[in-house]
Amino acid sequence: MSLTTLKPSLFIGIVAGLTMLYNRANMSLSTQPYKGARDFYPEDKRIQKYMFGVMRRVAEKFGYEEYDAPILEPLELYAAKSGEEIVNEQTYTFEDRGERKVAIRPEMTPTVSRMVAARRQELAYPVRWYSIPNLWRYERPQRGRLREHWQLNVDVFGIDDITAEHELIVLADTIMQTFGAKRDTYIIRLNSRKLIDAALHDYLKLEKVQAHSLVKLIDRMHKMEAAAFNAQLDATLSPSQREDGTEDKLRELLKVKDVAHLPGELQSHESVVQLTSLMKLLDDSLISNVTFDVSLMRGFDYYTDIVFEVFDTHPENNRSMFGGGRYDGLVGLFGVDPVPTVGFGMGDVTLQNFLETHALLPKLKPETELYVALLGDVYESAQRVIHDLREMGINVAVDASGRKPDKLIKNALKKNVRYMLFIGDKELQTEQFTLKDLQSNTEEAHSLQRIVSVIKDYRAA
Repeated sequence: MSLTTLKPSLFIGIVAGLTMLYNRANMSLSTQPYKGARDFYPEDKRIQKYMFGVMRRVAEKFGYEEYDAPILEPLELYAAKSGEEIVNEQTYTFEDRGERKVAIRPEMTPTVSRMVAARRQELAYPVRWYSIPNLWRYERPQRGRLREHWQLNVDVFGIDDITAEHELIVLADTIMQTFGAKRDTYIIRLNSRKLIDAALHDYLKLEKVQAHSLVKLIDRMHKMEAAAFNAQLDATLSPSQREDGTEDKLRELLKVKDVAHLPGELQSHESVVQLTSLMKLLDDSLISNVTFDVSLMRGFDYYTDIVFEVFDTHPENNRSMFGGGRYDGLVGLFGVDPVPTVGFGMGDVTLQNFLETHALLPKLKPETELYVALLGDVYESAQRVIHDLREMGINVAVDASGRKPDKLIKNALKKNVRYMLFIGDKELQTEQFTLKDLQSNTEEAHSLQRIVSVIKDYRAA
């Protein structure tokens, strides 16, 4: 059968199929990572390692132990208390081959609560744990917010008074100070969910559904245009509430900047006493950049009392960086007795933005400290020298490509390695090796011991 005798529809189908096969065979795969995720080249990973190193050192200085858990969890774990926005809009979910609904973890708090509940009777309290997990949320990528990120989670279980909040805020502040942050570059804002509940239910006389809606609205108010906030506020309140002064009382409440200026009906509430005591403790700890923020809610439904967030004050990055609070009821959802708990999460994206904005990232040295270039056929005979260098604590990369010295030097410079060592027959015989400082463009002959000393001095500088 020739092409001229084919029906038009069959001919079109064959052409389309051949075109698809041709395109597939000649299609180039994208080099870009998944939207909202990042590739970590060595220079990027170096920054991450630096940040994680500071986090770990400070957390362990306060007596916290590192833990981890699977990146996959049952979806129901987040449906219980994380909040509708997280579960319905931001969680990556799928059904596995066993027809189980599974989520890629969007946060770590439900997971660590599950772990504590699993060993509720065995653990020695207070439990102090930390982790730096990889998390995923399906949201619009923007500055400070990606779909994939890492987050330092620090939690203390088993302390039912404000000493737990004090300890964690001091720990978080110590991390910021260790990075070199100045007091005026960030603000620690405090509020209490118990205070807000009292204000909405007892002071403003709102119904439960209205109060819940207002908490969500106030949590977003600083990210909204005033007109949009006003429209949603009007939709939340009834006509009678707008007429009897409820709306005016709410607006006046949101203007309060100091617990001492709260309405008289709220002044005697236990949450005000706790906030005042906590702020004094923090002041005694020389943390002077603490303020009360009545609009601070924290979006998760599991918070039960004091909440806090750390804000960047720089005009180019004026935003919340991280925060946390008390969540006493989450462990109890797993069928065991509740455990009083306070925790916070510090994301790597907002932290790096802060460090870059305030010029706090140090110039990080590559892990390779010495680039060894082999001259001639000395690969086998040079192994003892290379072994000794590594045994003496030097990170050594070896180039046995046989390229000309100028090409080898260019390669070392491209890798940002400061020191280069040339090894040939002469060097092996005399045991004097030419060490080239690529930064100053100088070179000298030294023994291995002297070379090691020079490199270690540079490492410590």
